[in-house]
Amino acid sequence: MPTIEGAGVHLKRAFGFHQVPELDPFLLLDDFHSEYPEEYIMGFPWHPHRGIETITYVLHGEVDHGDSMGNSGVIEAGDVQWMTAGSGIVHQEMPKGEKSGLMWGFQLWANLPASHKMMDPRYQEIKSSQIPELFLEKGIKMRIICGAVNGVEGPIKGIVTDPVYVDVTVPGYATFTHMAVPGYTMFAYVIDGAGYFDEERDPYAFELEGAKYFDLRQDCLIDQENLVLYGDGDSIEVTAGEKGVRFLLVSGKPIKEPVAWYGPIVMNTQEELKVAFEEYRSGRFIKPPE
Repeated sequence: MPTIEGAGVHLKRAFGFHQVPELDPFLLLDDFHSEYPEEYIMGFPWHPHRGIETITYVLHGEVDHGDSMGNSGVIEAGDVQWMTAGSGIVHQEMPKGEKSGLMWGFQLWANLPASHKMMDPRYQEIKSSQIPELFLEKGIKMRIICGAVNGVEGPIKGIVTDPVYVDVTVPGYATFTHMAVPGYTMFAYVIDGAGYFDEERDPYAFELEGAKYFDLRQDCLIDQENLVLYGDGDSIEVTAGEKGVRFLLVSGKPIKEPVAWYGPIVMNTQEELKVAFEEYRSGRFIKPPE
């Protein structure tokens, strides 16, 4: 859904408020992708968060950020910032595009269970060079941001919902197989190209019938800016279309708790939301570290 957030940032919301609790523990995924600075340059000025984690992954351009704890920095192309808002943080995020104007990144919100909603805020800021890349057969490549794949662990550690977050590139007609954790939520978001994500398609039929057979099944291709939400199971298979496919693959352990959500704050009850906004208005929002 095309959406405008912050001070006028044009973005596309892959899922959000209306999909709760379907994607538990995940709350929201925004894709901010534009070649026109006027669609993003005003950014996301100072605003609070409590009770969630925000995960920012930049592909092109960069994002300047600062917060109420005195932290500041730049999230550059290929970098990830995993911010655990916990008991409360006030920050700003200001995108800047490349010389061509291109700005492209993603922000994922992950919920925190009641036991961790008031934990001390923290950042895990990961540079592109720190993200391991795993190369599989047939030219398949994975950037492992969080979680472990084939014994290779991503740099993000200690997340309570046990997530996996990987950036997967599959060349044309190659098939990618990934093991899943039964009972966990898993989704894929296509960021380039197209692929076959449907469970009923037989990947071996592709090799028997050839490319022409699959080119006739365009209605089965999932292409850019579309999201696939998986059902329960222990593995997935994705076969790329002719020009390959690149997608974010994310999974995590559902929290299965009530969600009370208003704007940038997500708690378990309406009373907790009321307290959070009263504290923000009165200047008591930021808590001392425990």
